[in-house]
Amino acid sequence: MAELLRALVLVCTLSPSPASSSSELLARQLLEQMPDVDASVVRVVDHNITAGVELDMGSGDEWPAIRSQLVDADILVLATPTWMGQPSSVCQRVLERLDAELSETDAQGRPLTFGKVAVAVVVGNEDGAHHISGIIYQCLNDVGFTVPAQGVTYWNGEAMHGIDYQDLDDVPEKTAGTTKTAATNAIHLARLLKDNYPAP
Repeated sequence: MAELLRALVLVCTLSPSPASSSSELLARQLLEQMPDVDASVVRVVDHNITAGVELDMGSGDEWPAIRSQLVDADILVLATPTWMGQPSSVCQRVLERLDAELSETDAQGRPLTFGKVAVAVVVGNEDGAHHISGIIYQCLNDVGFTVPAQGVTYWNGEAMHGIDYQDLDDVPEKTAGTTKTAATNAIHLARLLKDNYPAP
């Protein structure tokens, strides 16, 4: 029997718990399409993630505990809202902290993130999902993650309107289909990598 895949979802909303979050909602809908994956969801803003590009920025920094979950995961889901056409500042901080992974390599010189899959989740009431997913893809690929085909699900509402994804009565058909595709492709690729490139 194949070993269970593990996923870590980093929700980069600006809203601390217990406030509702469209980013987390769509991320959890993605997880619903991964029924056989052991998943953990972390709302990053609930933790003290110190600014910097080191693995551990010292006293009070809670990134090392989150990173430990990331190292154990096969799939990373990075979920962010759209603000001013950009990923959230919380998402940017996560990407900056991941920069430290460039120095963390195995005996073959591979990043410890090698063999892990990453997908993106983007929401917002303005355009920007393609731009944001491009930023996320490049950053995560740079530090060793593999991004599957169609490795993003997103929803953008009409520009200059205040409707959030979580306010919709139903999930739009196109978003639901994209979510399922991203989940399916992530699982397929993660399984291939796990079977062919065992963890260092």
